[in-house]
Amino acid sequence: MRLLMPIFRITALLEGVSYLLLLFIAVPIKYMNNDPQYVKMLGMPHGVLFIAYIVIAVIISSDLKWNNRTLFTVLAASIIPFGTFYVDKKFLSKKNV
Repeated sequence: MRLLMPIFRITALLEGVSYLLLLFIAVPIKYMNNDPQYVKMLGMPHGVLFIAYIVIAVIISSDLKWNNRTLFTVLAASIIPFGTFYVDKKFLSKKNV
């Protein structure tokens, strides 16, 4: 399962960036310009990355010996803006693994 760590870190980064783009660029454009094109364009990739983030987090949690609280924190971070960046720094960086 250690092979999933780099994949999880990349997924966390991409999920975080896609969430920020969706929240702070696509949604304002949708409501200010009445143009849902960007939400449609970013929504599906973000959804796929979100699901991949959740699934991989659950899979690697036992390998990293995360307790339930840590797993909950990692999962909850996926719905908070900038949360996945916090998870990468706090739980996934080389000094913490």
